[in-house]
Amino acid sequence: MATAAVSPVAALRRRKMSVAISIHDGLPPEAKRVDDGLGKANDAAAPLHEVRPLSCFARDGTGEVVGGVVGRRWGECAEIQQVWVDEAHRGRGIATQLVRAYEARAIEHGCRRFYLETFSFQAPALYEKLGYRVAHALDVYPHGIVKYTMVRDAE
Repeated sequence: MATAAVSPVAALRRRKMSVAISIHDGLPPEAKRVDDGLGKANDAAAPLHEVRPLSCFARDGTGEVVGGVVGRRWGECAEIQQVWVDEAHRGRGIATQLVRAYEARAIEHGCRRFYLETFSFQAPALYEKLGYRVAHALDVYPHGIVKYTMVRDAE
């Protein structure tokens, strides 16, 4: 009876290796190797080259940025990664305008689903007011802090 040939990579994976583990309280240069390796594996599994940045900003009368939304889009999805409004300009609806402008531009690119992550001390109430719903709540953080994943479909 013939046996199937085992690839060299498979043979290496089966063999137990002795490795040295190092632990760091920061990010040494080796962290780039991990990031690059994960990026390569992700690129092989999904067309991540299609991901595109998307952002919008609010400026005051002098042109200074007083708020912004930074995110990315991929296919029908748009992720809001950061929303910020300068403390002196909060409470004026700027965040709402920024999120709506971001969504409008994403829709122009074919996006129909929006998602974001926010902590309980950030702005979940704002996003709920804008039509986002909690898809997942991760209640594992200290001090009673919860991380929400929130989603919204375009009308």
